[in-house]
Amino acid sequence: MISDELQGNLEFLRDCLSGPLVQKFAVDRRRSSSKLKPKRRKRSNKDVEHESGTTATGPPAEELGDFIDYVAHELFSSFPGEVQSLSYPGIQSDPRAAKRFIDPLPTVVIEQVLATVSPSVAESLEAYSLLDLQADLPRFLIPVLQEYVNAVTAAPPVWSTTRASACEICDRDWIPLTYHHLIPKQIHAKASKRGWHEEWRLNSVAWLCRACHSFVHRIASNEELARNYWSVDKLMEREDAVAWANWVGRVRWKAK
Repeated sequence: MISDELQGNLEFLRDCLSGPLVQKFAVDRRRSSSKLKPKRRKRSNKDVEHESGTTATGPPAEELGDFIDYVAHELFSSFPGEVQSLSYPGIQSDPRAAKRFIDPLPTVVIEQVLATVSPSVAESLEAYSLLDLQADLPRFLIPVLQEYVNAVTAAPPVWSTTRASACEICDRDWIPLTYHHLIPKQIHAKASKRGWHEEWRLNSVAWLCRACHSFVHRIASNEELARNYWSVDKLMEREDAVAWANWVGRVRWKAK
């Protein structure tokens, strides 16, 4: 049982884990009707033909949400206590932790954390061909672990006063949000020099869940975002963005 004070960090881990899993299933249409309940038999072709609720971009959203929830709980429960309870105030008051939980994570920290991971995590990922071999587990988990550490130890952003109550693309209001620079910071100098935007607009942001944030950066380069998609309204003029929002908005996990 995960305590109430750790639920926030569990939500961050689940969000970080959802990014690669949602992306994997969204682009692999061959698995669009695979059952995602852990340790269940694979269905026959006849079962698949009669399956309802699948989409062109992935499996049934409800099942994907359950699978993400299961893997996140197994993974978080196996983490060492200091990893489960990481926070910005904690890092600020503990010099040892501040040196260990950095970006990039030291190899010794990665090895210590991965050594505690429950075998059920690799088994579940292997069962649905997300890992070819258990040896691939570090390659899959290290980016998730790094993103989780960065998220739970990040200082409160200046943009907190602009925070939305729901993801501005998929409209999910129960999931952690990240802030997306509508005009990527790397392009600010060029955008200003070439007159694409006035100075006051350069630091505008949108609040997005991690899955939608990753989606935005997959569909356009930083320069394209700065020139053509510098508002949520302009992003949502794209048909692929509307289709994505309709699908991912139905991916959810059960509240505990």
